[in-house]
Amino acid sequence: MLTSRFSGPSRLIRYFDWSAQGAVVTALMSALLMGASGGWTAEGAESASDVGAANKGEAGRISVYSARHYDTDEALFAAFEKATGIGVDIVEAGGDALLERLKSEGDNSPCDVLLTVDAGRLRAAEDAGLFQPVDSDVLNERIPQHLRHPDGLWFGFSTRARCIYVNREAVGSDRPQTYEDLADPKWKDRVLIRSSSNVYNQSLLASLVINLGAESAEAWAKGVVENMARKPQGGDTDQLRALAAGEGDVAVGNSYYFARLKASDKQEDQEVVSKIDIVFPNQDGRGAHVNVSGAGVVRGSDNVEAAVRFLEFLASREGQTRFAQQNYEFPVVEGVATDPIIEPWAGKRFDSTTPVAEFGRLGREAVEIMDRVGWR
Repeated sequence: MLTSRFSGPSRLIRYFDWSAQGAVVTALMSALLMGASGGWTAEGAESASDVGAANKGEAGRISVYSARHYDTDEALFAAFEKATGIGVDIVEAGGDALLERLKSEGDNSPCDVLLTVDAGRLRAAEDAGLFQPVDSDVLNERIPQHLRHPDGLWFGFSTRARCIYVNREAVGSDRPQTYEDLADPKWKDRVLIRSSSNVYNQSLLASLVINLGAESAEAWAKGVVENMARKPQGGDTDQLRALAAGEGDVAVGNSYYFARLKASDKQEDQEVVSKIDIVFPNQDGRGAHVNVSGAGVVRGSDNVEAAVRFLEFLASREGQTRFAQQNYEFPVVEGVATDPIIEPWAGKRFDSTTPVAEFGRLGREAVEIMDRVGWR
């Protein structure tokens, strides 16, 4: 399914990566997106392959490839356009699909900025040589050092904490307080967590390699596998629903998934929220593990100045408010208010000593550890 929506000066092409449905579908999507079958055209609109290409090098427009599938981001792009007069063409897809598209397009890509989630995908783009370094006093001053690439290849603009959740009735007050606790035999057959293919879990394990050492991190992963309540399946929200349903007593998931349930007006979502509590781990130590939504200027961009202005806008107070608040993420710039739903969490301790860039660097090692211990 390909859809196109154009509104005002910004133009959005949204396509979806259905890789979970199989390689055949993924290949078909790639062929369509790259115009192998002649392109796809919505009524009265350019093809997905053509959007941005016609404006390559046009100083008054930039093309953003975004892996953030949040309608609220459109307000962010519109705010940038209003503030700067620079138009934005947006292509949305899964992070992996966008990386493959950029690799295929090479130096002919119309893309100026890649916006994606998790340090693992940012590292993958870095390894593929897709970013160019940016030296911006604004970004260097406003973005904390541990949330940006040391050479300015990408910058984190919002954070999400990877938290522990408990079934309130089953666990009571004796709750795991650290990530390390999840490997304790007392939680055998009680832990709900996503698969090893999930980049959030890979980054979490990478952070444990950094903080505990590879041997201890592998022992932790082995303990988690032994404590799993079921074979890993589904996304973070699925873990929370299963937890509320009593399929396990402890779960792991990003903070904003729980916030979305709290914000929902659906009765079934409120029932889930009423049965579980969130725990921010390691409050007496390094703090809760955080990851980022981040962006960088793409190598070969013909609009580097405008692209950097876009990144600087994301770091502005207005950009931070829109970027972080509307998806229940935490802003990276101090003094920016959070959404009221997550405001009570703003005072928690978050890991500010472990460089996020290291999560991507150790991603392959994390996967190898997971494979060895049978984390599927």
